[in-house]
Amino acid sequence: MRLSSRLALGTAQFGLRYGIANRTGQVAHGEAARIVERARSAGLDTIDTAIAYGDSESTLGEVGVAAWCIVSKLPPIPPGVADVEEWVERLLTESLGRLRVPALYGLLLHRSADLAGPHGDAIARALQSARQRKLVSKIGVSIYSPDELDALADRFAPDLVQSPYNVIDRRLETSGWLARLRNSGVEVHTRSAFLQGLLLMNDGRPAGFGRWDPLWVKWNEWLRDTGIDPVRACLGFALHNARIDRVVIGVDDSAQLQEILDVVDQPFIEPPPELSSDDRDLVEPTRWPVRA
Repeated sequence: MRLSSRLALGTAQFGLRYGIANRTGQVAHGEAARIVERARSAGLDTIDTAIAYGDSESTLGEVGVAAWCIVSKLPPIPPGVADVEEWVERLLTESLGRLRVPALYGLLLHRSADLAGPHGDAIARALQSARQRKLVSKIGVSIYSPDELDALADRFAPDLVQSPYNVIDRRLETSGWLARLRNSGVEVHTRSAFLQGLLLMNDGRPAGFGRWDPLWVKWNEWLRDTGIDPVRACLGFALHNARIDRVVIGVDDSAQLQEILDVVDQPFIEPPPELSSDDRDLVEPTRWPVRA
């Protein structure tokens, strides 16, 4: 099996200007169609999207994604929702309509903390009901830090967990959670392989990231010493971890996707452990300075 078949197509860019390295803005409809077609021909079978990704779901529905395994995400519960189960049901129905599919492969919570809050039991019941009625195959959570899984361990048993994981952010593995999830039969998808593009920049990172200059120097030196392309290095790190089922990658255009496909099956070189960091200000984009 080619490693490219373990990639999943992330589509935040289909509905938003997404990623700190994004220079082209939201992907145009025609380009989105070309990306989906090229990904499918390369053996990809999974698409990742979310209600919060602008009109990504609508774009995918127009492009045609009935043959794909689609994972989408519910947004955080807004204040004042009286009937949480009805809210979940309505949002799921609307997502299926926009995507023009009868069911999802996965339905995740974009904010796992909702399960630990006052509406947690109702959310869990709604997700389980959707699975029982075969509107979704798997239910789960999207997390920013493995600490979130500690809070859920006794309250919710996910079928699918999506988490950041890359050369810098290795917390999913070092925390022991990656092994625990796999041993429990939970499907694992990882995202942020390029740390939203930071790992693909050379000297052009925004000034707000200057405090981590020693880390960027080590990264650039390792790339130079090994002669490895940063795209290949980042993808190889995630794809060669056998405990990870899918690695979600987002692209701004079909040329970027082709660049990924050209290197994804090349030999892997293990990056040194000193390139990792547990600094949440760096590894969690939600904590980045607005003017990074």
